[in-house]
Amino acid sequence: MENKKATGLVHIYCGDGKGKTTTGMGLCIRAAGYGLKVLIYQFMKDNSTSERKILALSDQITLLEGLPQEKFSFQMSPQEKEERKAYYTKQFQAAVSKAAEEGYDLVFFDEIIYTIQAGLLDEQPVLDFLKNKPEGLEVILTGQGPSPALIEAADYVSEIRKIKHPFDKGIPARAGIER
Repeated sequence: MENKKATGLVHIYCGDGKGKTTTGMGLCIRAAGYGLKVLIYQFMKDNSTSERKILALSDQITLLEGLPQEKFSFQMSPQEKEERKAYYTKQFQAAVSKAAEEGYDLVFFDEIIYTIQAGLLDEQPVLDFLKNKPEGLEVILTGQGPSPALIEAADYVSEIRKIKHPFDKGIPARAGIER
């Protein structure tokens, strides 16, 4: 087996299309299948996403718990936004510490870019982490609208662009497909 601790790179999956989380989760599954140790935290999502059920079956994957319920930032009051910012700052710091202290090979911060854009997490600590992350740690970030600084900090940036989506016809998110 080749060196699993080779230089870790930073991936961004962004855009307005369906598939950012799915792409990140696919890479997590690939890494776990290879024997790499994977840590996942989903910002702005509750603990009920369908992918969590199957990923929890892997001994190689650790899913950090989020809030039992979550809503979109535009639905939050100013006080809720302040509370979420404190919560997400603490969760990010805890995940970063865990990844470093427990020797993870890959960490996936799902919807972290959206969380930053919504003002619920400061970007600078994320940039500092990316600059000073443990050698060999692969990092995945997803969400819409990464800043130029995040793009510069990444090694891979893939934009997933919506051309057509059933939601545009009024078809809601379907269990097992979009949620």
